[in-house]
Order: sequence, then structure tokens, then C-alpha cells
Amino acid sequence: MTTRELLRDAADRLRAAGVASPEHDAGELLAHVLGTTRGQLFLAPDLTPDHARRYDDLLARRAAREPLQHLLGVAWFRHVEVEVGPGVFVPRPETELLAGWAIDHARAIAATGETPVVVDLCTGSGVIAKSIADEVPQAQVHAVELDPPAHAWAERNLAGTGVELRLGDLATAFDDLAGRVDVLVSNPPYVPLEAWESVAVEARDHDPHLALFSGDDGLDAIRVIATRGLVLLKPGGVVGVEHADVQGESAPAVFSRGARWEEVRDHRDLADRPRFTTARRPRHGEDAVEGWSA
Repeated sequence: MTTRELLRDAADRLRAAGVASPEHDAGELLAHVLGTTRGQLFLAPDLTPDHARRYDDLLARRAAREPLQHLLGVAWFRHVEVEVGPGVFVPRPETELLAGWAIDHARAIAATGETPVVVDLCTGSGVIAKSIADEVPQAQVHAVELDPPAHAWAERNLAGTGVELRLGDLATAFDDLAGRVDVLVSNPPYVPLEAWESVAVEARDHDPHLALFSGDDGLDAIRVIATRGLVLLKPGGVVGVEHADVQGESAPAVFSRGARWEEVRDHRDLADRPRFTTARRPRHGEDAVEGWSA
């Protein structure tokens, strides 16, 4: 069987199992087995019997809807890669836009000669923090993760990056940075509990539930971020938070309520779906927390 025929049969097998990107995944898995890249597959040597057995095993696991990234052991995101596996949320491509927004703001501050202070709440694998540290080396980047297994993955991925990682709750972390943060960014849990059945099998069965679900309406963590952001950010500092595509109105409303945030705006992803909300802490510097609840 030629490589082309092998890939075609593998893609058919994954498609029948309901995998969303069968051709891509079949190619990535074969490249992984052969120690090459998907673009170089047709230059790779023929499969040995051992290669064939390993490939068949990986295809079976992917057909059972084990995440592709778990099978490869890594996930790619912007210009970096992170190790992932059971116990940590697998980074999604759409989150690259939120990371890019945070990077742009940090880079603009760095261009003035100042050191941007960036905090990544709910860091998971550490991928957003790692991207910011990679693309804005002048930034002072901090990250926090509540779940110990996910924190262990982040610790591995952020080693040597200069990012300061903590194990803790987003609601109480970084008291020592209160009023000093320029950019606050988060990809928090935002799936409503009632939406269990609608979650993709790969996420529902393999991502930690702590990274997925956030109360009856999916906005509990975002409410905490809206409150905590007023504590951590300096006057004029900005916050960006990812949300579900059905929360394009409800997520911004968390920040609009009470008029404690300015420049509240929602942003769409490359598929033109609502994806993340940004806002700015008022520049007047008043105590914006007292007497207000998201």
C-alpha cells in the first residue's frame, strides 16, 4: 500500500468515527510514527511492520476520540509548543487571537521603554503565558493555576521561560501585584453545566472538568475575573477573557454592568463567531471594587 493509499484509508476510518479533521489527523499521526512532518510524509521511508502496528494503535485511539494532542504529546500554539496529556486542557487554535491581543498590548508598553506586567489567570498548560514571554521578552509574566495536575503540566512547559507560576485560586492570587498589572488575560472555564451533552467528546471525556464548566450559565469564572481585575490592574490596565460563542452578549455584560469598566468590547474569531471580551479599568484610579458585584 502506498503512503497516499494508507492515508486515505486512515482518514476514512477516522471520518467514520466522527473525527472532525480526519485527513489532518491521519497525516499528523503518521508523521509522528515516522519521526517526520506532515509536509514531508511523501519523502519518508516505507513503514516497517513496527511502524504499521504503532500507527494502527494510534488510529484506534483517535477513532475512540482520544485527543490528537494527547497522542502526539504536544500542542502547537502561535510560535511555541507545549506538552499536554491527561489532566490538562488542550489549547485551541481560536485562543491564539486572545493571546495575540495580550501580546499586542504588552508589546506597545514595552515599546515605551517600560516593563509590561502581565498576569495569566487559569493558565492550564501555560500556553498563553509562554506565548507572551516568547513574543514580548521584556514583559514580566505571571501565571496561576488552581488544579494541581494542570499546574504540573504548566510547570514543565514554563520552565526556563522566566514566567512566574503559582498554584492558587484566581479569586485570591497575586495580592502582591494589586494595582500594578498592565494586562490581565484568561481563558477560563465557561461551559454551562447544562451544556454537558453538547461538548465535543474529546473535551468532555479528556479535558479536566475544572477547566470546562463554570456554573449554570457558564459565567461564574468570568464574574470573578471582572471583580479581580479591578484589584489587580493599574488604572488604564486592560483585561481580555475568552468565552463561548453563545456568550457574545452575556460575557461583555458582566463587564458593562455597574459602569466600573470602560471600553468593553467583544471580538470575533476567524470563523466570525464571538470569542473573547476585552475591557479597560478606568484611568481615574478610584477604588472600583467597593460596593460593586459582577
